[in-house]
Amino acid sequence: MFENFKVKITYKWIMLLGVWFAYFAFGIVQGGIPPIIGPVSSDLDLSRSSMGTILGAWPLVYILTAIPAGALIDRFNLKYTIGIGIFLIAVSGLSRVFADNYFTMVLSVMIFGIGGPFISIGAPKLISLWFPENLRGRAMGIYLTAPAFGRVLVLSITNSVLMPLFNSNWRLTLLVYALVAFFITFIWLILSRDNDCNQNDIESKNLFKSLKTFPELISISQVRMILFIVLGMFLFNHGTNNWIPEILIDLGNTESAAGFLSAIPVVTGALGSIVLPQYIKKQNYQIVLLICFFVAGLSTLGVLFFDDLFLYLILAILGFTSRSIMPIIMLILISVVGSKKTGAAGGLYFTFGEIGGVLGPVLLGVSADVFNGFNVGLFLFSAICFLLGLFSLKINYMKIASD
Repeated sequence: MFENFKVKITYKWIMLLGVWFAYFAFGIVQGGIPPIIGPVSSDLDLSRSSMGTILGAWPLVYILTAIPAGALIDRFNLKYTIGIGIFLIAVSGLSRVFADNYFTMVLSVMIFGIGGPFISIGAPKLISLWFPENLRGRAMGIYLTAPAFGRVLVLSITNSVLMPLFNSNWRLTLLVYALVAFFITFIWLILSRDNDCNQNDIESKNLFKSLKTFPELISISQVRMILFIVLGMFLFNHGTNNWIPEILIDLGNTESAAGFLSAIPVVTGALGSIVLPQYIKKQNYQIVLLICFFVAGLSTLGVLFFDDLFLYLILAILGFTSRSIMPIIMLILISVVGSKKTGAAGGLYFTFGEIGGVLGPVLLGVSADVFNGFNVGLFLFSAICFLLGLFSLKINYMKIASD
């Protein structure tokens, strides 16, 4: 018993490093297409609406796979469930290299939606097993910097380094990101270790019993409210994450400049995901969510009306506020359900979230085609933020905890 406890204390930071690498692979493959939407669309003869459905293809699959993945993660070894997730993400990245039309590109991106849940649901499960409650906010903030760092790297080097290096060949550019993901699969299998302290061998592998947990969680009214907010939050973040490089190009920036500008909200978002979960008290969650949503909505409009130094500031504020919301809401769910049901709660969280993840890129893409630009879509997204801020006042953390 004491030996296991000692291992848990000394090795938890290595496990955190491993899951950081896993989420880094998630970020670089997921973020590979947005900086090169123009060349990919031109080569495959895609409209903005078509590209929007491609960008929203993996969240669509994610909706169907998140709940089964959450049940599997609650019942089986994280070493292999997360490892399978990284491998499938790498396969998705590689298959994009060989896509030659709309249909094959959609299928390639869909594979990401099969592997993604094992990482995004497995990560909080790992935190709940290896870290005490007082360290979970810090640990979650740290691993959430990984996809942000991956996207920053992709946005920074795609059009400034890799595309010029490969003579504007977007396929070779995506191949680099896929190979990195395959390498990280190997790294994870080396670093990861099973933690037996919080699992029961026979009962824990009862998959059908695990599935019964989902309706129990849905029956809690406050949890339903959280899931509704999560849907809107993902709609906003996925839409802006995927289209912000093209929005900035549409506003008159070069592709290289748009890539660097798009990295600003990702960097500040990573900072926010570390800072806020650590230092915000539980009783202040409501007001923090309200402020973050309202400031994010105003910043979205600011992108349309400011340039130069003010644009940098607006993008920084947008990233900090919009990306800080996710870990706060996830921490609420973990506190409610406990470590044994974190996989199930994560499955619901990401199932509802990725419904928004599908709608966000599609809505912005279609609105850009219909209205010949992104202005109308960004006004709509700003309004959604304001509404979510009002709904966040209905989340009573103390009431949830007592339930």
